[in-house]
Parts: sequence; C-alpha cells; structure tokens
Amino acid sequence: MSSTWITRPETPQDIPLIREVALGAFPTPLEADLIEALRVDPAWSPDLSIVAQTADGTVAGYALLTRCHVGDAPALALGPCAVLPRHQRTGAGSAAIRAGLRAARDKGENLVLVLGHADYYPRFGFTRASAYGIRPGFEVPDEAMMALVFDESVPVPSGTIVYPAPFGV
Repeated sequence: MSSTWITRPETPQDIPLIREVALGAFPTPLEADLIEALRVDPAWSPDLSIVAQTADGTVAGYALLTRCHVGDAPALALGPCAVLPRHQRTGAGSAAIRAGLRAARDKGENLVLVLGHADYYPRFGFTRASAYGIRPGFEVPDEAMMALVFDESVPVPSGTIVYPAPFGV
C-alpha cells in the first residue's frame, strides 16, 4: 500500500476507473451514477474532480467538488468521495480531498460544504454549517452538515443550500 499518493484532476481515461472506485466503495451504484450525472451538469468543474493514484498508476481514491449555492451565493459541495476497498484507511481518500480543497482555494473559492461523517471531515477543517446559518433543504443531523471557510475575513453567506439538479434534493 502506498503512503505517498499522486493526486491530480481526472483525465478522460480515468472516467471508467472512477466509476470502479465508486462502485467498490458504496453498496449501490447511486454514487457512481451521481458522479456521471454531475460530469455533464453545469455545476461540473473538471479541475475539481480529483483522483489519488498509487506510484504504479492505480486510481485508488476520488474526491469531487461541484458548484452549489447558499441562497444566491456560490459555494462548492464536496462529494461523492470514494476509495477502493483495498486502499481504504491508507490515506488515499484524504489525499484526494486535500488536493481538491487546495484546488478550490487556488481558484478563489471560499466556502465548501459537505454532508458526511462528523468524525471524519473535521480533520480537513470542516465545522457545523449551522454555525454560519447554513442548512440543507432536507432533514439531516446538525453535526453531519459541515462547512469549510478558507478566509473568515470574507463574509460567509447564510441560508439554504441549493445543490445541482443531479443530487435530486
């Protein structure tokens, strides 16, 4: 197992490999199908679809950030994120997420939202979105909806998250 991951934006050759990663990481094809639907949605940004690969080129992890909004203000949604089962708990997912967050920050983004495990995402700087007055338009546990603000000196929008259509919410 690799402890050093090569991270980069996806290429067209990665598309079937990313699907394999998502199919391996989740019990149903919903996340793999969501990635494919987002890929053709206006919310898509190819430089924010990140793979983590081993030194031999195996795509082992994946993280996606797509455009969403808080009210009318732009933000990014992190997810789906996935890791091949044999590479889970080796840092592949963390490497892909960190690379995606760096790319988002480098593009001038300031707000990233994630619906996920409250014991996992804080390691990347995520905190409860409700502290900023941000909420999804559906019921989730408060600790599961998280926000990451890169520059706290910039006003953070508050309101309801509007996800891209493929999310179906």
